[in-house]
Amino acid sequence: MNVLTYRSFLVALFVCVLAPSTGCVSRDKTDLENYFSRVLSRPGGRIDPLPPIKPYERYLYRSGDLGLRDPFRSFFNLDPTPDGPRPPECDENCIFVQTHTREELEQSELDSLRMVGTLENDDELWGIVRDPTGAVHRVRVGNYMGTNYGKILNIQEERIDLRELIKDAQGSWEERQASLALSED
Repeated sequence: MNVLTYRSFLVALFVCVLAPSTGCVSRDKTDLENYFSRVLSRPGGRIDPLPPIKPYERYLYRSGDLGLRDPFRSFFNLDPTPDGPRPPECDENCIFVQTHTREELEQSELDSLRMVGTLENDDELWGIVRDPTGAVHRVRVGNYMGTNYGKILNIQEERIDLRELIKDAQGSWEERQASLALSED
């Protein structure tokens, strides 16, 4: 096919494709404007007010305070050695574990938390800690973090010192020192 016939073929194709579409374009929008004016002239409907929102009341289930059985413990003693060593009487740490209300950072393992900095306000040094979700929390001495009841004892520029409570094989609670170092990333 020579160049002249190829060009004439393209022109004919172009005309055949675009010629029918020229009738689709209309600058007259009076019907659309009439529709909008009818819709906008209608009176607005009545919107019902939102129902009152009941505040959420937190409930902390403490069966031991009422002398009730703990629903999360088994009915039966599953210990294979009933004459074996019994757990010691409940000491101060045991009472703390039973009555302690967990803080937000106690939902995460200590290894998954990252110290990202410190903040000093009114001569008090606060630690800045990032949890596994990326949320940043401000902590101070006396707060708890980690799943082992880690109480913050000291905050320094480069680390946070904690005391954790770990249950041993006999069922008693032992204290263990831990620290969370300033993360370099």
